[in-house]
Amino acid sequence: MVTREYTDPIMPARNPVACNASFSRRQLLRLAGSAAAVAGLTAAGGRQATAAGNRDPRWTDATNKGLNWLSKNQSSRGQWNTQVYPTAMAALAGTALIASGSTTTQGPYAREIGRAADYIISKSRQNGLIGDPQTDSRYTYGHGFSMLFLSQVLGEEGLIDRREELVEVLTKAVEFSGNAQTPAGGWGYVSAREGSNFDEGSTTITQVQGLRGCRNAGIPVPAEIIDRAKEYIYTCKNADGGISYSSRQTGSSRPAITAAALAALYNAGDYDSEHVPDMLKYAKDNLHNINDAARAFGHWHYTYLYYSQVVYRQGDDLWNDFRDKLYNRIVGEQKPDGYWEGQIHPVYVTACNLIMLQLDRGFLPIYQR
Repeated sequence: MVTREYTDPIMPARNPVACNASFSRRQLLRLAGSAAAVAGLTAAGGRQATAAGNRDPRWTDATNKGLNWLSKNQSSRGQWNTQVYPTAMAALAGTALIASGSTTTQGPYAREIGRAADYIISKSRQNGLIGDPQTDSRYTYGHGFSMLFLSQVLGEEGLIDRREELVEVLTKAVEFSGNAQTPAGGWGYVSAREGSNFDEGSTTITQVQGLRGCRNAGIPVPAEIIDRAKEYIYTCKNADGGISYSSRQTGSSRPAITAAALAALYNAGDYDSEHVPDMLKYAKDNLHNINDAARAFGHWHYTYLYYSQVVYRQGDDLWNDFRDKLYNRIVGEQKPDGYWEGQIHPVYVTACNLIMLQLDRGFLPIYQR
């Protein structure tokens, strides 16, 4: 049987090892050589951000404090010493650091990003799983976030041997995700085989975004995996436009899962599906005002990590006012040392908030418009 690759009509697949076949963002900046490009360089990493509109200096100060807190709390082995979800925490924290403009080779957080990449690579197992099933009962979260993080690292890695290592890890990771997918098209907290084919929305979204990140970086991703995941999301859609927690528990919509599903569909290139307008309306009705009532749905930072991506993709007319409210709320909840508290762990909450605060700086391809 011939396996299709997940193709993109806008961006064809490229060889991820052959560095000369495509330009990194750093190379493009060097070629630009214009005063506008120089003016756009950031102290964080030397890369040019996309137009982010007028930014409140308080947002920048809070972002820098949060990034510094992550830097100071990383261990010498590259992880953040959390008892829960250690692989996922390292991947999310690493992604937040990359969002600043640093890479593994330049910028103030280059060492921390390199260490995080080393740690996550060390968690890659022979079967392609990135994580440790012996210590993490929900290892698919870490696997998905790790694919996302390492794919962003790969896009900026200039050393051939390092790129080859990343390509090998990510190629095996994609294969694991395909094998872990349930017959319904989703993913659960563990592989389909180990979890008796149980699946649910939040872990499904982490896989789709991770796979899309891999695809953007040039890693082959079979189209069947993504097509089945999209059908899974549509199967979980209710009459009100919201998405259910699981294909086995339909009928009750979850705003957080709906926002995450929309972000995943956008990542998969699905902007025009007949289902998207209903889903977007449901998410906007329940989440756009950023009030305390949204907390009743649980996992506020998870919810807005994804809903902010959805709104950003709609353009500045919708984004700017929403961004101001979101960022002001986030800044107002920051602790003096630079971190944030909330569900799961301060590393998790801090990483989520930093990704949101840096979303419209445009450094991470996976979150760009």
